[in-house]
Amino acid sequence: MNDVTLSPAAAREVPITEAERARRQAADDYARASLRLEGFTPSAFSDELTRRFIDGKITRAELTAAILAHHGL
Repeated sequence: MNDVTLSPAAAREVPITEAERARRQAADDYARASLRLEGFTPSAFSDELTRRFIDGKITRAELTAAILAHHGL
């Protein structure tokens, strides 16, 4: 698995409510179900980034930037 490289600011917690965490988890559960129905499985890299986002360790912008950088975009 590739290392997840983010800015030093990404080491801090992004304060989120339990309701926001639950919303993020529900969105991830839905996306994973959709991928499974299409025969795909998320990568370990994606899993780690998503977990960090759900837990409030990175922002949506940091999540998106890391995924784009990982794919050379």
